[in-house]
Amino acid sequence: MGAILQAEIEAYLSKLLPERDAVLRSMEQYASQHKIPIIGPSCGRLLYQMARLVRARRVFELGSAIGYSTLWLARAVGSKGVVYYTDSDPSNARRAEAYFRQAKVLGRVRILVGEALARFRETPGQFDLIFNDVSKSQYPAVFRLSLPRLKSGGLFIADNVLWSGRVAQKPAPDDVDTRALQKFNELIYRSTKLVTTIVPLRDGMAICLKL
Repeated sequence: MGAILQAEIEAYLSKLLPERDAVLRSMEQYASQHKIPIIGPSCGRLLYQMARLVRARRVFELGSAIGYSTLWLARAVGSKGVVYYTDSDPSNARRAEAYFRQAKVLGRVRILVGEALARFRETPGQFDLIFNDVSKSQYPAVFRLSLPRLKSGGLFIADNVLWSGRVAQKPAPDDVDTRALQKFNELIYRSTKLVTTIVPLRDGMAICLKL
């Protein structure tokens, strides 16, 4: 991943972070050892903060891997909230479930195994927050599916929207991920139903408030 922030600024922000609890540290270590992409502690705190600010109680996450971001969200929604976890890999789901049990939040997480967009279509109702972290080529489709399912005053949040800076460059003809992200960023900024800000933290997070 290319640097979005200057290296010294990135290091400074990392040093400011309070130490995470044992479960989060274990997840971070496992992700690093096995090259599993997670949002990391800086973006985890941002996600938690945003969820708390809108008092999110019903959250859907598209693309959850080992459940790192899910855990941040589950803690944010509180004991009466629910977070829908999705991943196509059953082994990821089993590992995530073990982490949720260890963190004592399993009761507020619904684990859905399979293709994230399909599981989203199958899950009825509106959501206070939708977090998008699936394959980047799917981002425009996620936008179109998510907007009608998001409550007014809710948040649509997406990770990796700066894509190591590649979104600012002309993509190669076969670079479908960068093209999809460029399209996605245009969609969220041009939508009259959203107020959007991209935060250049880590690989870029889009924070979209539905009007």
